[in-house]
Parts: sequence; C-alpha cells; structure tokens
Amino acid sequence: MHEKSKTLATWLALLAGPLGAHRFYLYGWRDKLAWLHPLPTLLGLGGAIRMSNLGQDDHAAWLLIPVLGVMLVIGMLATITTGLTPDERWAQRHNPGRPVRATGWAPVIAMVIALLVGGTVLMGTIAFGGQKFFEYQAELAR
Repeated sequence: MHEKSKTLATWLALLAGPLGAHRFYLYGWRDKLAWLHPLPTLLGLGGAIRMSNLGQDDHAAWLLIPVLGVMLVIGMLATITTGLTPDERWAQRHNPGRPVRATGWAPVIAMVIALLVGGTVLMGTIAFGGQKFFEYQAELAR
C-alpha cells in the first residue's frame, strides 16, 4: 500500500469532491460511498444544462440544480474535514506504521477556498430553491 498524502486528498476533495475523487484516492474503487457522489452530481449538472438550453421555466431543472448545489457543498465539507484532520491521526488512519509528516500550508489554502466556495454555493442553492418554490406556489395559485 502506498502512502496517502493529506495534501493531495484535500485538493482532490476541493477540485473533484462532488465526483468522489478524494474517496477513490483514499479507499479505492470499491468504496461504496465514493460511488454515491458521481450520479447526483451529474444529474445536477444535467439540470444546469437543461436550464441553459430550455430556459428558467423547465421544472426538471428546478429540481436538479439544487442537487448539484448540495453535492458541491458536500465536496467542500469533505475538503474542510480532510484538511482539518491532525497529521498524527492522518498517519494513524491512512499510513499506519509510517512516520508522521507535517503537511504545511497547502491543505490550509484548500480549506480557505473550500469555505469561500462552499458558503457561496450553499447560499445560492438556498436562494435558488426558495425562489423556485415560491414561484411555483404563485403559479399554482393563478
């Protein structure tokens, strides 16, 4: 088994966490939780593409775009939790029997970006979902 880098896992979670890349890196292709990431992310992306092609009146896009937002937030949370794992615990969990390596600033930078992106996406997802819900309610009332 090769050594697992906390820095690499943190950046994988930041850049491709919604697709489960960090989990595939850490636990391999047989990780069931990793396989729960790509499908909802791609469905949500499909919703964004539908809205781009069909406009804002597409009800399927209304339902799918918040799924993309949730998956992006999950990826950002994975970035933060991976980066916040103490080096000693990381070595114990992912590199047993190997010396503890200090990770430096790279995971911290990834966590700062994840906090910014995750907060923005979370607020945008809540606002989008709320707006579409109330628009739909107004449409039903007519």
